Amino acid sequence: MRRLNTSNAEPGAVSSRAVRFTLLALVAGVLAGCSTLPARQLADDEVPVIAGSAPRRNETPMDPALVCLRQAMLAGQARVASVTVGDVKDYTGKYSQNEGNAITQGGSLMIYSALGKLGNAIRLHERFDTRIAELELAYADRRQLGDGQLHAVEAGKPPVPWVPYFGGSILRSDYYIVGGITEVNYNIASRGGELNLSSVGGRQRTFTMNVGVDLRIIDTRSLQVLKTVSLQKQITGEEVGVGVFRFFGRELLDLNVGGKSQEPLQLGVRTTIEHGVVELMAAVTGVQPQPCVDLALSGPVTPQAMDLAVASAAGTLA
Repeated sequence: MRRLNTSNAEPGAVSSRAVRFTLLALVAGVLAGCSTLPARQLADDEVPVIAGSAPRRNETPMDPALVCLRQAMLAGQARVASVTVGDVKDYTGKYSQNEGNAITQGGSLMIYSALGKLGNAIRLHERFDTRIAELELAYADRRQLGDGQLHAVEAGKPPVPWVPYFGGSILRSDYYIVGGITEVNYNIASRGGELNLSSVGGRQRTFTMNVGVDLRIIDTRSLQVLKTVSLQKQITGEEVGVGVFRFFGRELLDLNVGGKSQEPLQLGVRTTIEHGVVELMAAVTGVQPQPCVDLALSGPVTPQAMDLAVASAAGTLA
């Protein structure tokens, strides 16, 4: 057996080899730490799939304002308004061939969800997608719609299997909300820095963009515009990183580690829309919106702060 003799090896070669092995072990450890997401095997003949976080209720920073508005409307015993939503489109025109639309196309759905958080303080009507209801009304008009029972339509005649429809079952609305997402401005401000010393350094950069929303609430009967709001929200992201670019003897080390985080763009749109809903609904119900908005923007909400904001908001009810 031949023994490896390292006593005559050059000190620089041994040092370079040791550094290389150490760095390789370090990089392997870092990469291994990046792959620690839990995985679940759902069936014996399937590969494991990564299991991330569980679904949860989609909460936003404006949730306390909507809760405050609902309680203020109920406390003031205001008339329960019947509200619906029209088309709230993306008017920014921002489109990428690879990624599609930059801004959500679900503005109307976000408004419906925001109004739903007002609970029994309002009556919410469907006007955005009435295809199923209109189809069933057409079936009823052609005497094709049934419920498995017989119905008496005329006195002295046998019952019929179709559902009779005499009209008036669809409730009217008092107000409806329309508008659009009108602005998305990329990188309206950015700042950062980078420092390198002997090919070792780091960098840090922050960037800011904004989105804008224009909404209005309209009287359904008169088509009078009762209130308009134009709101914008800034969205900030941050990028940090460190890097090493050095030669160790004849070996080159090029190592870069960093991270990038940004406030979710579509969550920013949803938050702005919810703020607009608070302003619009307050205008038609006689509630003062600012105490509720200030409550949401103040940070963690205590029961005492909520009660104070509700009392202040409901103070202007007729």
